[in-house]
Amino acid sequence: MREFIVEADGGSRGNPGPAGYGSVVIDAATGETLREAAEYIGVATNNVAEYKGLVAGLKAAHELDPAASVHVRMDSKLVVEQMSGRWKIKHPDMKPLAAEAARVFPSSQVTYEWIPREKNKHADRLANEAMDAGKRGERWSPSDSTAELDARAALAGAAPADVRAADNVAAQAPSVGWAAPADLGAPATFVLLRHGETALTPQKRFSGSGGSDPSLSDVGREQAERAAAAFAARGTIQAIVSSPLKRCQETAQAVAARLGLDVRIDDGLRETDFGAWEGLTFGEVRERQPQELNAWLASPKAAPPGGESFAAVARRVSAARERLVAEYAGRTVLLVTHVTPIKTLVRLALGAPPESLFRMELSAASVSAVAYYGDGNASVRLLNDTSHLR
Repeated sequence: MREFIVEADGGSRGNPGPAGYGSVVIDAATGETLREAAEYIGVATNNVAEYKGLVAGLKAAHELDPAASVHVRMDSKLVVEQMSGRWKIKHPDMKPLAAEAARVFPSSQVTYEWIPREKNKHADRLANEAMDAGKRGERWSPSDSTAELDARAALAGAAPADVRAADNVAAQAPSVGWAAPADLGAPATFVLLRHGETALTPQKRFSGSGGSDPSLSDVGREQAERAAAAFAARGTIQAIVSSPLKRCQETAQAVAARLGLDVRIDDGLRETDFGAWEGLTFGEVRERQPQELNAWLASPKAAPPGGESFAAVARRVSAARERLVAEYAGRTVLLVTHVTPIKTLVRLALGAPPESLFRMELSAASVSAVAYYGDGNASVRLLNDTSHLR
């Protein structure tokens, strides 16, 4: 049985805005590019363009060999998770496209994998070529494409052979420290508010989702009110989403009362379950379970006894991030949550390793912010701001 790799991507300059897709079929054994496809599709969202790229890639592979096994690689977590059956497809524009993709090959012949954007350069460049052609009022032509050469040059560390227009370059630029181009549209901005103090906070005790679920202390309630006043003065928050734990809900309600907004609960924003360590200090854990603590500090896959690993938390937080980015595209939403989820969102936005979780400081009621753009990039805008508490 032949094995194909299908890499697909889509983009929208505005989300929704002028959109296009690109896909490539690769021989898994030789690495040879067998087929390229790209098309300008008019005004559409980023996700619609990604799905259309997937459909085009699968159809191209099917034309080559309908009996082949196909491994799809995309940098769209949403498409990969939905087509793998792990996430539900709710958006009416996505359902028919997902159904069309599922009909091309029997499900037993297709597997899906998420890859970072920098590893999907060939399909990304095809999509941008299609959008550039559409902007000129032309159709994309494979004979004019340099996407494969550009992608290989980029992977080799060389300069691309053909520098596109400024908006194309912007779409491919690294996220950190990059000012968002106008054609990407307004990002989904997560303002990340850590809850106010509880009785356990100044004692530096483990306080996760598996413990006593403490309420805010008097100090914590004052911190929540100060944060609420600051957000009311800025006037930028359009929605509020909170962890289900009491300390976050109480903090969120203080802000909601000032802004006249409702509070939505998302279980993905809850704190790590620290298992047997709940309520203990770091020193007490070191004394009682030194081996388990060392293992936890050494690997994100290690969990406290009866608790949750940071790797598991990262998967949960990533899923919540994808849901909320899709729902609040172009809007500013306040996420009221905990130390680990906030650090995880910042770490993922920076592309930092798991050990960076131990190298960030987050005070009670501090504010951080991450912006998520239509091309899949993210930008950390703020970390551990406590100016509103002074």
